[in-house]
Amino acid sequence: MKNIDASALTLLATTCASGTCPTIFKSDRGTYVIQGYAVNAAQAGVTLAHDELLIEIPSELLAGIVAQETAASGN
Repeated sequence: MKNIDASALTLLATTCASGTCPTIFKSDRGTYVIQGYAVNAAQAGVTLAHDELLIEIPSELLAGIVAQETAASGN
């Protein structure tokens, strides 16, 4: 598991206001942190490294962040 300080996260997109639903954050390391629904790797037929997880998010959350990041980069 990677250690990251919560103050290093910037909320980019979410599907609700309560904070307990799929959300995308940007870290101060230039990476993204995803809050979503846990997916059982064995049931999904996926092999993961010891420090990896499968996370499911709604497609509209991902589409929204792609549009936001594209607009921010000027492309």
